[in-house]
Amino acid sequence: MSLEQQRFTAEDVETWRRDGVTLVRDFFTPEEVAAVRADFEQVFGRTAGAEQAMDKKKAGEIGRFNGAQFRTLEAVPFPGAPALNLIGVHPALIAFAKAALNTDAVHLYQCQAWAKFTGDADYDQPFHCDYSNHTLTVPSEDAASNSVTILNYFTDVTDAHGAMRYVTRPDSDRVAGPEATLDFAPGVQAQLQRDLMAHERSSASPAGTAIPYSIDVYHRGANLTAPNGHRYAVMACFKRAGDESIGFHAWAFHNTKPWAELFERASPEQLACFGVKLPGDPFWTETTLARAQARYPRWDLTPYRVAASRP
Repeated sequence: MSLEQQRFTAEDVETWRRDGVTLVRDFFTPEEVAAVRADFEQVFGRTAGAEQAMDKKKAGEIGRFNGAQFRTLEAVPFPGAPALNLIGVHPALIAFAKAALNTDAVHLYQCQAWAKFTGDADYDQPFHCDYSNHTLTVPSEDAASNSVTILNYFTDVTDAHGAMRYVTRPDSDRVAGPEATLDFAPGVQAQLQRDLMAHERSSASPAGTAIPYSIDVYHRGANLTAPNGHRYAVMACFKRAGDESIGFHAWAFHNTKPWAELFERASPEQLACFGVKLPGDPFWTETTLARAQARYPRWDLTPYRVAASRP
């Protein structure tokens, strides 16, 4: 077993496949947590929210999406934040994704840092499944043919700090399949929310916890009510390499972000998760190597040059 695989067990993977979600505590070391948290503080410039929570729900409403929730949600990379930029492609996360999706190659199709602060927004949400904006079709019956989102906590997260709520697949199956989110007949969604609430569980966990879940799992954001509270989390979404039916970010679209900082520190396997060809791929020639070096002057292309020079 590799060092990366020692951070999770075969039972964790099996729980994810069966229940659609699992909690893996102590996934990240205290040193990794501290480095990522320091980058969060540098990027977002805050470590505390307000004394009181914001709550704009209407009477009897079970959460709703509020645009203010997403003001401090941003995709990697960030300038001067090396730990935060690379944590989404941590070798152990890649190893879990490969095991969960039963594949030798995965792509990272979404990676965002989300800093939440008490009072900035009403973070309550309705139960929903991510497939509706991760694919144009529907979730496969085979969990390994879907994707795995891994929510990672870098602060201690209690219920008062907005711990994600979720319903396991066996429990939600008693209520409705993921397609129920598409039925907008009067009263249907309100009843769905009430039924799911009866099976709700909390992801409250200490910093360093990884929470893999599938795109067909009902989950929701919860409001921060802790005085001066904050929550730092990173979402990393993996799919099987080559699966064009699932997606979110087109990384090249964000070309103005500081990609050089990531390329200068990432391993070939980590870069491959963003779609960069591995060393030895026919893409790498003297010309493409020279062009890549011109784009990223401090990128160590040695592994790519060595592989390209082999007969």
